[in-house]
Amino acid sequence: MVNAATGDILGSPGERIRNGEHIFALRVYYEDTDAGGIVYYANYLRFAERARTEMIRDLGIRNPELHARHGAAFAVRRCNADYRRPARLDDLLAVHTRLTAVGGASVDAVQVVRRDDEELVRLDVRLAYMTADGRATRLPKDVRGALAGLCGGSTSERREQGLEND
Repeated sequence: MVNAATGDILGSPGERIRNGEHIFALRVYYEDTDAGGIVYYANYLRFAERARTEMIRDLGIRNPELHARHGAAFAVRRCNADYRRPARLDDLLAVHTRLTAVGGASVDAVQVVRRDDEELVRLDVRLAYMTADGRATRLPKDVRGALAGLCGGSTSERREQGLEND
């Protein structure tokens, strides 16, 4: 989040989740840009990865603990990016992440990179929960429950997907 009056980046973990959406603020640095001062297209993937990592951390899930306990981690299985407008050096951006589905071994999300109210990039992402040897494995019950809290849909829809009362 960005304080419009001061330009400061806001967002303690408790402030970053609002109305089922996680918001991660960042500033564009020189290293993020090309020679013209425009964010290099692949860096939006890095911004989205950071936002997902912080979202998971803000939900109380620690990736190193998941790996140590279950021998598995999240991996991007699919990502579709729609680049609409460029970001530039020193811009304040926010990555808005909304989970759209939580399955047995996968999570779908829409991530939108914004500058103020302007949509710059939209990413449709599917994450798979994978073992070290590259096989999908079921999400631990506590992880599914935490992620389900950010997933859209009604309680009955979530129950049908096995996300409620697990």
